[in-house]
This record gives sequence, structure tokens and C-alpha cells, in this order.
Amino acid sequence: MSTDPETTEQAEPGTPDTDSAAEGADVAEPGSVAEGAESADAGRAAEGADVAGGRPAAGDTAPSDTDPEPEGADEAEPGTAAEGADVAGAEPAGGDAGGPSEAEAELAAQRVERERIARRKAEKKGPVESGSKLSGKAADLLAAVRAVEGGEKSVAGVFAEPEPTPRRAAPEPARRPRPVPAETAAVPAAPAAVSPEAVDVVRRVLAEGGAPEALAPQAAAVLGAGADDRLRADPWLLLRVTGVRPEQADGFARALLGAECGPGDERRGRAFTLWLLEQAALAGHTALEAPALTAALAQRGVPDPDAALQSTLAEGEALVFQDALEEPGTPARQRAAAPDEEDDAGGEAEEDRPVRVLVGLERYALAEESLADGLARLVNSVPKEDGSAEGWERAASAARGSAAELIRAVAGHGLVLHTGGEASRAEPARLVHEAHGLGLRAWAAVHGPLGRDAFAALLAPSGRPDGPAEPAAHPVATVAGLLSGAEGPGRDTDGALDLDLLVVLDAPQLDVETAALLVESLPDGARLVLAGDPAVLWSVGPGRVFADLLAARVSPQIASRTPDPGPLGELVSGIGVGELPQVAAPGKEVVIVPVRDAGEAVHRTVQLVADSVPRAIGVPAGQTVVITPGHGGAAGTRALNAALKERLNPGPGRFGGFDPGDRVAYSPAPGRTLPGEVVGADTEGLHLSCAGAAVVVPRERVDGCVRHGWALTAHQAAGGRWPAAVVVLPGDAAQALSRPWVYTAFSRASRHLSVVQGVEQALPRAVAEVPARPRTTRLPVLLATQVPAAG
Repeated sequence: MSTDPETTEQAEPGTPDTDSAAEGADVAEPGSVAEGAESADAGRAAEGADVAGGRPAAGDTAPSDTDPEPEGADEAEPGTAAEGADVAGAEPAGGDAGGPSEAEAELAAQRVERERIARRKAEKKGPVESGSKLSGKAADLLAAVRAVEGGEKSVAGVFAEPEPTPRRAAPEPARRPRPVPAETAAVPAAPAAVSPEAVDVVRRVLAEGGAPEALAPQAAAVLGAGADDRLRADPWLLLRVTGVRPEQADGFARALLGAECGPGDERRGRAFTLWLLEQAALAGHTALEAPALTAALAQRGVPDPDAALQSTLAEGEALVFQDALEEPGTPARQRAAAPDEEDDAGGEAEEDRPVRVLVGLERYALAEESLADGLARLVNSVPKEDGSAEGWERAASAARGSAAELIRAVAGHGLVLHTGGEASRAEPARLVHEAHGLGLRAWAAVHGPLGRDAFAALLAPSGRPDGPAEPAAHPVATVAGLLSGAEGPGRDTDGALDLDLLVVLDAPQLDVETAALLVESLPDGARLVLAGDPAVLWSVGPGRVFADLLAARVSPQIASRTPDPGPLGELVSGIGVGELPQVAAPGKEVVIVPVRDAGEAVHRTVQLVADSVPRAIGVPAGQTVVITPGHGGAAGTRALNAALKERLNPGPGRFGGFDPGDRVAYSPAPGRTLPGEVVGADTEGLHLSCAGAAVVVPRERVDGCVRHGWALTAHQAAGGRWPAAVVVLPGDAAQALSRPWVYTAFSRASRHLSVVQGVEQALPRAVAEVPARPRTTRLPVLLATQVPAAG
């Protein structure tokens, strides 16, 4: 029977012949996601490779500058593996013949570490200097903190915002200095900021070593002053430039150093160690186990991986930590490998206990420790007495079910976790409304502008006629806008956010650095609610903050009992528990479109967006999003966007490939994607409209920050919902599928979902058998030392 919204088409020249079932109607029975799929020889689908846009995957060439999205987990091109995969999943090579066993390697690493601690303890005269190798935001943050701690600058002088918003008087305890993020935080330095002379001298060095001269602007920006001399002294520093691979850096070093270049060069070992840690961060890890790291170094041809690791640690370019284990495989207590933190009284007993040695970049180590400190401050402190106990109870009694539980939990705790699907957002909205009625300065923060507008709509109806009027602008902002000061309540005289309650939606999208900035920006006595759907993809950046907090159980957790409605809600709920159910879709809420190859997938997708969905469902093309696993490939975002532009907004691309009316995805910073539309262009740059806000992208940044946006990856779409979604799964996408990816992609639709399906049985297998790939983080163990309940 034909329940398909698509039109009947005659086969065009060159169009693959379809079987009789698809000749008249190109879709299967609605709601039958796996129905009609033939048995495939493909094995179990592996989770999508964790790779960031702009970083090449194994076996691929370096990406072009037109790939701005720093996509994290599960956003690789189909069929590729992330460069960091051999780090996260590498097994130590100690089991090979002639080499040390894994246990011997672990004991050797511990012995070396104890010797290093002993040397440092004997030589130490003052505090350990760290961070000397940092640059950019991390260096600025560390320098500011040290300046305040040393008394060189006041807290207000370093961290206070200009034009602070007045705050009602209240006694505040002494506060630690807090970072105040800038609007451009985490945005890489633009090559245009480097002088042409500096770029020219770097270009000559690159040409001498046989490297592409196009890398000169970025190399000059990354390496800073004297970049040419630094490259001559250490050619492997070229690995710090985005897109450069180890074999390319080796070739550059051989050209410059000649006979002096060798695989055992100490500089090479350090560069490869840092590169592997960076690749692991792109895959979501904040640290790596030392045996896995040394095994990955050996796979990269480093003759003495242990020496390379020790050299990196000695230079302060990475930090080492130890987790004491109560029993094999169970971390119990976090201890940094620094002499001033050793417990001399129990040192001998500690040495006898097994430990897990972790290595991480200082940038993420500082962020994770700062986050743990801030969370412990919230958990261990008593919230301000904003609103009487009777008032909180009246507000809870007026609500029902899990919304009432959430209000009661927030009344008495500084940190509360809330889990649930899209429909559960009504509960945090009710909390914000009731908090305003009690006189609290309550704000909500979401991942992106689409989520902000949707949550503002939930706040619009007034549920308390006797309460105060809502502010002119709804108290909801994006996380980035809140931290930058572009949105939200502003900051008080102490540099903290001027609020009493902050509700953060889309909490799984918080990476460790953003979460640290957010928590450290809260005033003492404030309440924090982290809310989100734990089944969606984790953050693009390193860490798994929300999942770690749920596992640590350091605060109340309220699970919403409000289900997502309709066939879409039923389908997504089933995926969340590892099943791909067949749902009844009488209103064509779910439609399956089987395809044979990527070319047919692109053709059917364009037909759905431009014709079938607007005609049969009533959703215009501008309100339909296309989601696919990766940017490359025959049915990736590049191919789909090219086909959709040709159909929906044809033009010559006179503004750097764009025309007025083009849908675009603008990435102002790694991990952030703003949907928008091209308005025009002039000498200032490309003019966009993003969620109603005018944005001008400088000409030199257009290639690196803007791409067409009819088709997105699941990570780019996270945090937003559209009336209709078309999820494209070509046959070569099977290896990129996982349960979180499918859950995230399918849940972006609010009214209609079309699945262009060419992966056959790989789709139900991915839902049933491929969970989220584990990430190595330190947050749970850090919390265990500061919050007793975490143990």
C-alpha cells in the first residue's frame, strides 16, 4: 500500500532501476524502520569515529579550509576511523614476544614516577612552576589567576566586567578568582592577526622543508613570535598546526635536519606524545592511561615510548596523575604525582597499593580540577535562603509529579540533576517560573539559539497570575552568550553571574572547559540545575560532564516521568533502551525510504525536502533539516548541500560560494554551530541572519567558519528541533552509527521523520549493540576526594 508522501516519478536517464515495490511509491510502510531490510553480511556496526572537523582521519588527506565544524564523537566521514582511535582503544604492546608484559610495564612506569617524585622533593625550594608551555586562553587564565594569588592585581581589576549590573546587598564570603570568558573564547587566532613579514619568513622555512606554503599563516599564528626559528630548531613543531599528520612532520624534519633526523629524536617523541593527547581530546578524553599512550607511541614508530613520555612530562607539556585502586580496575582516590601532595606519613603504604597512571594535557587537567572544585562548592554549601520554606512548598504543591519533585529538590540543594526527553523541558520551565514568583533571579541556559527560542515559548504563558510580571525578555540565554555577557543577567562586582538560580538545558553537550567556566561563574549560595537527555550524543569537546555526575551520585537526581508524545516519542523512547520498534504512524509521522546507493539517497532526499514533505505533511523546505553521519562521502553534508542548493536556491555563489537566501551553518567557535541564512556581502564580509540576529563574518574567516546548512551532522543539530527531519543513512555510513547517534538524529523532528535508509540491518544492530564509546575522564575521582557521597 502507498502511505508515502513522495510523488510518483518516471525513471530518468541514468537513474538506477528500482524494484516493483518502490516503482510507484518510494517508501516502505510508515513506522517500520527495519522492515524490508535484507540480511547483510556486514558485521557489528562500530561506533562512529570521534574526530573533529579540520583534523584528518586516518588514511585521509588533510581537510580543506572549508570544513569549519570541529565535530567530535561520531561525526567522521563514513568508513573512516579517528586518528585518536588507536590511542583510546590501544592495548599495551607488552604482551608481544620479547617485550615486557603489561604488568611489568605498569610497575616500571610507577617506579620511574616514584624516582621522579623523590628527585623533585629533594630539589624543590618553592611551588612547582607549571603552565610555562601554555598559550592562548589557557595561558591567559593561568597568568591571571597567579597574578591575583600573588597580590600583583586585585580580583576586581582582573576579572570584573565593565559596567557591572548592580546587585542587592548581601554578605559574601571571600571568593576565589574566576575567569571571565570573552566573546571570542576558544576561537583560534585568525591568521590575519599575524604580520605579513612573520608569515613570509615562516613560508620560506616551510618551502625549504617541502611543506605546503599555505600552512604559513596558521603556523605563524600557532607558534607565535620567532616561529621560523622555532621550526628550524624543532621541525616537529609543525604537528601543532591543524591538519598536519605525523608522517608529514617527519618528512619536513628530514628535509631540514638531514642526517641529524632520526626516529629516536627526543623532539620527535615529545611532539608525537602531545599530538596523540590532542587526538585523544578530539575523541572526548581528558586524559589517557599511560600504558595506552606508550603503546600508541610505539605504533607510531617511537623507539623508546617511555623515554618520550618522561621527556614530555619533564618539559611540563603534559601532567601525570595516579588513581589509587582499592581493587583491580576500580579507581578509589585521585592523587596528583607531585611531591608536595604526598602523604609522608602513609607514603610507604601508598606505594604498595596498585595505581592507575593517567597522562593529560595541562589545559584539560586545570579545567577538570576547577570544575570539580566548583561542583564540590555547590554540593557542600547551603543555598541562600531565597524564598521561605513555606513558599517553596506552596510552589511544589501547585505543580505535579516530577515537576514538584524538582522544585522540592532545588529548594534545599545547591546542585540538582534532571533527566528526561524533549517533553520534560516543561518541568525546568515550571521551576524557573516558580522561582521568579519567589523573588529569585532565575535564568535558563541552552545549547543553541533554536533551543533558546523553544524554551522561551515554554516560559511565555504565565502560570501564576498572582506572581510578578515576567521580564520583558524571557530569562533564557545560550550558554555561550551567558558566559560572554552578550546574553543573560550580566555579572556582579565580584565577576560572578548576577543570579540566584541557573537551569542549564542540554547538559550532555557541556564539555569540561565550558562546564568549568560556567560553574566557576556562579556566586556562592546559588543553585544550579543541570538538565538533559542522557541518551543523546556527548559533547564535541573533551569530557562527559553530565554522565560523570549522574554516575557519581553527588546530588539529587530527578528523572522526569513526562514521556515524549506520539509515534515519534514512542520510536525515540525505544531507541533509548536499545530497541528499534515498529510504530503505527497514521499521520505519516515516520516514513522509511529504502535506497540502494548513495546517489539514490541524495536524489530521494532532495525530493523529500523540496516536494514530498511540503506537499504531504505541510512542512515547508525551510523548516526541514537533513541529518547525515559525516561531511564527506557521496551522501555527506557536502554532497547533500550542493544538491539541495541547486534545487532550492540555485545561483552562481558570487559571495565566496554563497548567494542571498542560502541556508548556512556558522561555527563561530569549535563545538558551536549556529543555523542561519545569507543576507548579502560587502567589504566587511558575509552578512548572515542567525536566529534573528545579524552576524558579519569577516572575509578571511568565511572559508573556515561557514558552510551550507540544509544538511547537518547529528552533533551540529544537537540542541535544536525542527518540524521535519530527513535522516540520511547511505550504505557506507554503517560504521558511523551508534545508539546515541541514531537517538540524537531521530529526535530532532517534532512532527515528521523520514529515514532514507541504505544500511539495512546495520541500523537495528547499531541501536541494539553499539552504545556510546567510553571516554577517559578524571572528574568522578576528583569529586570522590571532595564530596563524600561520591564514593
